[in-house]
Amino acid sequence: PRLPDPDARLALAALLVRVARTDGSYTETEIARIDRTLIARHGLGPFEAARLRTEAEALEEAAPDTVRFTRALKAAIPLEDRTDLVSALWSVALADGSRDAEEDRLLRMVANLLGLSDVENAIARQKAEKQP
Repeated sequence: PRLPDPDARLALAALLVRVARTDGSYTETEIARIDRTLIARHGLGPFEAARLRTEAEALEEAAPDTVRFTRALKAAIPLEDRTDLVSALWSVALADGSRDAEEDRLLRMVANLLGLSDVENAIARQKAEKQP
């Protein structure tokens, strides 16, 4: 069956989950970072963020590609705000304390699909590296 197109909130949550799972491990640290990102970006409470993340986990698992998520975000988020999205994705990728080649590849592709350059992707990563 065809998956429904996600709204921007669900698309971001699913991308955060996809990034966290890319290196083959999905840790409590990454889950906590995803929830904090959803709370900060969407003004959700902790239970709402956890519910959205749980829905996103199922969607991410069922979705064959990343394009559906970036398409929803690209339609909803102005270009000038997309670097912050990629920075949030990087913060999840780096949450476990390591940087994986597959995460690099995925985030380079996501940044490109969102209309960002490699330089803007690097700036987003550097911003995420500075976060506690």
